[in-house]
Amino acid sequence: MKKIIIICVSLFIVLFLIRHFLTSKDSTKMKVAVWDTYVTRKDGSIMHFDIMVPSEIKDSKIIYRYGMEYLKEKGLEGLELTSKECKFCHVETVKPIGEQSIKEKGFYIYEMENCN
Repeated sequence: MKKIIIICVSLFIVLFLIRHFLTSKDSTKMKVAVWDTYVTRKDGSIMHFDIMVPSEIKDSKIIYRYGMEYLKEKGLEGLELTSKECKFCHVETVKPIGEQSIKEKGFYIYEMENCN
């Protein structure tokens, strides 16, 4: 009976440590604020993309500047990007592809529709 109790307690401790390791590892990843963005192109089609920034950045002017920088990179200067087109959506853990861009440029764009 003592062996069974020792095995059960040991198993519980191992499972607890595994769970703790997995959750603490994820908590060290960067958290990003996701800004859901829709921009009307000159041809009338709607571009849909997310602007992802470190979650500490809350100033919408900074977010819009990043969005305008992205549009300029796409050759789409002059399109409107305001609170009507770009709104805070949620916070999530950054994906590896986005983390590198955020470290280099301060933001990451996740393209969804009509971004080519």
